[in-house]
Amino acid sequence: MPIEIDIAHVARLARLGLDDDVLATYGAQLEVILEHAAKVQSLDTDGVEPTAHPLGLMNGFREDVARPSLDRAEVLAQAPDATDTHFRVPPALEQE
Repeated sequence: MPIEIDIAHVARLARLGLDDDVLATYGAQLEVILEHAAKVQSLDTDGVEPTAHPLGLMNGFREDVARPSLDRAEVLAQAPDATDTHFRVPPALEQE
């Protein structure tokens, strides 16, 4: 069942200046899309449960396990500028 859409009118509403060749191309592409949508819509889906995703999903998070972190003194010793407990960085915003 073909659906007629005035592509030139839609283009004018969107304030798009499209020439006749582009309108013809878009018309052919839209016809293919609408034919495919009509085929999908005509499928018998009685007894098919709706799904949000075609594959079964599972939680991909790992367990949150506490473990030892890096030694603070060793890490700060590798920094170009640091105090006893913090990295020292230049200011992000200059103030006048």
